[in-house]
Amino acid sequence: MRMVGLIGKKLGMTQVFDDKGQLIPVTVIQAGPCTVVQAKTAASDGYAAVQLGFGDKKPQRATKAYRNHCLKAGKGVFSVLQEFRAQDGEVYTVGQELTVDSMFKPGDRVDVSGTSKGRGFAGVIKRHGFSGFPGSHGTHEYFRHGGSIGNRSYPGRVFKGKRMAGQYGNERTTTQNLEVIAVRSAEHIVLVRGCVPGTRNGFIMVRPGVKGGPRA
Repeated sequence: MRMVGLIGKKLGMTQVFDDKGQLIPVTVIQAGPCTVVQAKTAASDGYAAVQLGFGDKKPQRATKAYRNHCLKAGKGVFSVLQEFRAQDGEVYTVGQELTVDSMFKPGDRVDVSGTSKGRGFAGVIKRHGFSGFPGSHGTHEYFRHGGSIGNRSYPGRVFKGKRMAGQYGNERTTTQNLEVIAVRSAEHIVLVRGCVPGTRNGFIMVRPGVKGGPRA
């Protein structure tokens, strides 16, 4: 299965109607066009991969090494660089442009990766879905707590991985097996069923789904 994908930007969510008149919630993604900045092969680098660039960045706001690396593609300085694994035998040339219509079509399954929204220091109800304590029957100032975290004598410690309050969000997240509803090649837009991680105008990666098949 092809692992090469596209770098994109999450524009937001909307809803569309299919041919049967059913309402479908979709995420609007500007996927590409992406430019090949570097092509790696098994002979030269030990593995096959392609590095893509997306978006525009002012040259004076990039380091000299980053700027010169991007300029090898002849398309200016990119906001984002991302490497995708490729199959042996696939040939990519520096400066080649990859578009959404050449990568995806309606009905395909894709995996979308991005940085989830940061929610700061959150409690156990928001972070882990705890139900909290009863609102009456003697509960006093202990409504949104997590409860007991272990025994005193044995094991005498808190197990690793115990679900407690802490930093929530702002981490790399992947939503798998999403259906491509429509591809608008003229606008470099792809509509994906459902929601994807990240904030509006956040950078994401769209790759062919590794699971495939319809979602349950």
